Amino acid sequence: MKNFIFGMVILFIVSCSEKTKQEFLLIGTTNGIENGTYLYLDKISEKKIIDSVKVENNSFRFQTKLAKTPLQVVLRTKDFSHYRFLWLENNRMEFDGTETDFRHANVTGSISENLSQSFSRETDMLPRNERLKKEMEFVKNNPKSIVSANILSVYSTTWGKEKTKELFDLFSIENKNSEYGKSILKYIELNKDPKIGEKYVDFEMQNTIGEIEKLSDFNDKIVLLEFWSSNCGPCRQENPNLVKTFQKYNQKGFEIFAVSQDTKKSSWLKAIEKDELPWKQVSDLKGRDNSASLIYGINGIPDNFLIDKNGIIIARNLRGEKLNEKLAELMPETNTEHN
Repeated sequence: MKNFIFGMVILFIVSCSEKTKQEFLLIGTTNGIENGTYLYLDKISEKKIIDSVKVENNSFRFQTKLAKTPLQVVLRTKDFSHYRFLWLENNRMEFDGTETDFRHANVTGSISENLSQSFSRETDMLPRNERLKKEMEFVKNNPKSIVSANILSVYSTTWGKEKTKELFDLFSIENKNSEYGKSILKYIELNKDPKIGEKYVDFEMQNTIGEIEKLSDFNDKIVLLEFWSSNCGPCRQENPNLVKTFQKYNQKGFEIFAVSQDTKKSSWLKAIEKDELPWKQVSDLKGRDNSASLIYGINGIPDNFLIDKNGIIIARNLRGEKLNEKLAELMPETNTEHN
């Protein structure tokens, strides 16, 4: 009798476990996509493909093992002619794009995705300032949602340390311990947000060959602290002008200390070589989470700080002729050109 009862208990536990265990499944319907077209699921935070399937008769099916959810991905074709951002959860999810374009397909089966969809519909057509206000309200009102953690990680440098900490303190333990939460906390801990008229904040980072370089190595020089990356179009367009400025003023005590927000060293090095950049370069290859970027509160690149010989920040985001004019003021004897 005891063995029978014990067996029934085990059977009950196993049965309950099987009922509660959820696995990810995404079943989709599309329109206008050719048979044989591949769709890819990319994990956004790591920029890597986690699975792919072939579309047949405008239908597809992903049954992928996901280590942790909710997980933000982009569902896309190879050339990104069709794409859709999604929050995946370990549930049966359905993607219905039969009566709309791929990007605006209706997706069900994920609480995080449902919340994100409804919020996007509410804010898509708003001007940027109004949208930012709505996003801040969303984060405040949904402190347990991973969507809020993602939004705050994106806008922390835009909203500033004080507001970011205020919103972060409202988060659930799960959100604080998420990859987004860890990124936000790093910003809160590192950010100094130095202003014009204040002394620069020193930092150290590896250069292209792994040696440590410090901003303070340029004491007694006029230094342009430049933030950029190889995949930043405006940065690359400005580089030829910056090279001319460097060549003109370097011999008179002007230096450039460039911090890259790249994540791939090969891309970073290739851009330096192609653009023929002769100044000091450093990076920790952590993208927007670059520690110097967090210290200085960089929310978009290109950006820069001009630091005088006394270590005081005297200007920010100077480019082209405005930078040349400022350097001419600081070093007037270089204002005469020689053939």
